[in-house]
Parts: sequence; structure tokens; C-alpha cells
Amino acid sequence: MSEVPPTRMNQQVFKGKKKAAESGHKLLKKKADALKVKFRDYAKMIAETKGNMSSDATTAFFSLTQAEYAAGNFKQKVAEGTLTARVRVGAGIDNVAGVKLPVFTIYETGGVADNQSLGLVGGGKKIVAVRDKFTVFLSQLIKLASLQTSFVTLDEAMKVTNRRVNALENVTIPKIQVVLDYIERELDELEREDFTRLKLVQGKKQAEVQQNLLEDAAKKKSDAKISKEEDITATFDAQDDEDVVF
Repeated sequence: MSEVPPTRMNQQVFKGKKKAAESGHKLLKKKADALKVKFRDYAKMIAETKGNMSSDATTAFFSLTQAEYAAGNFKQKVAEGTLTARVRVGAGIDNVAGVKLPVFTIYETGGVADNQSLGLVGGGKKIVAVRDKFTVFLSQLIKLASLQTSFVTLDEAMKVTNRRVNALENVTIPKIQVVLDYIERELDELEREDFTRLKLVQGKKQAEVQQNLLEDAAKKKSDAKISKEEDITATFDAQDDEDVVF
């Protein structure tokens, strides 16, 4: 604190810093609360999506088993195809209280499904059912990936925001308050010193004025006495006295 001169200007500067820090703390507190609410929503959606995925995965793989039983092992034929993607994953951004969260979406490319000849001998309906079931499962998987990625990003943003809130609340604002208290104490001390100095100067001036008044009164009294003696001497005339006969 010794490097901060205790002046009115510095007092105003640190008051402005304190006001800005308190405003920032309030905004960050609101942001942390908003992120916390969104964090809970994402946690709830992840739990629901995982629960749905469990049943979707069971249904999809059970359908695959049924298709392999009906049409034989067709995995090799699928691997030998052209494998043109019918669906793709797009990436977007979701803004939550200033935090950019990645969002994955699935969209169809409009391509024709390969290996249309699969299941002509038998099990065609089962293979189509497998394709549909795994498309649903893939959609749930991409949704879970999006939620999980946003959840991790949101968790990191919450940690950073909470650290900033704690730093402002427990470090920055108390330090500024300590400096303000120091400046206020020093200014009060300077004011007391100035007041004491003014009283001493005023007392000295009053003493000088009183001394001058006393000196003037004494001088006037002395002048009056001298003037009276001169008047008595001036009125005395020796010729007015009668002669004395012996």
C-alpha cells in the first residue's frame, strides 16, 4: 500500500475499480448460475439418451442377428460394396451465456442405398429392418456425442467462471477495499494535522492581535499622561503670585 499515494484522485480511482469489480462479480455470478442450470439440463438429457441407447442398441443387434439367420452372413458382401454415405454429421455452435458449445447434427445426403440386391434370396425384410434400426441407433449415438461434448465444454467453462467469481470475491475486491481504507485513514490524518495547524496559526494571530491591542492601549495611556502634565505647566504663571513681605 505504500506505493499508492493517499490522495483524493487515487481514492476516486480505486472507488471506480471497486465498482467495476463488483459489477463484474455480479455478471459472472449470473453467468455461473445460467451455466449451472444448463449443465443440469445436459446431465439429464445425457442420462435419458443413454437409457434410450441401451434399448436401441439391443434392438439393433438383435435385428442383425435375425437378419444373419434369415439371409446368411452378408457382412462380406456389404464390405465389398461401394459404401457411399447416406448420412453425414454436421457441426454447429450453440451459445449459452457467452460459452460456445459444439452441436452435432445428422443429415441425409440423398444417396441411394448400396447393395440393394442383398436379401433377394431370402431375409430382405430383415436386412431392411437392420438398416432402419441401425440408422436410429446412429442418430442416438450422434446425439449422445453432441451432448457429451457440450457437457465437457460446459463443465470446463463453469470451472473457469467459478474461479473468476471466487477470485473477485475473495482476492480482488478485498484488496481494493484495503487500499481504500488505507487512503481514507491517511486522508483523515492529514485533515486532522491541517486542522491542528490552522488552530495553532489562528491562536498565534489572535495572540498577536491581543498584544497589539495592549500595546496600543498602553501607548495611548502614556500619551494622555504626558499631555496632561504639559497642560498643567502651561497654565502656571509666576506673575500671578502676590509678593511676600517679611
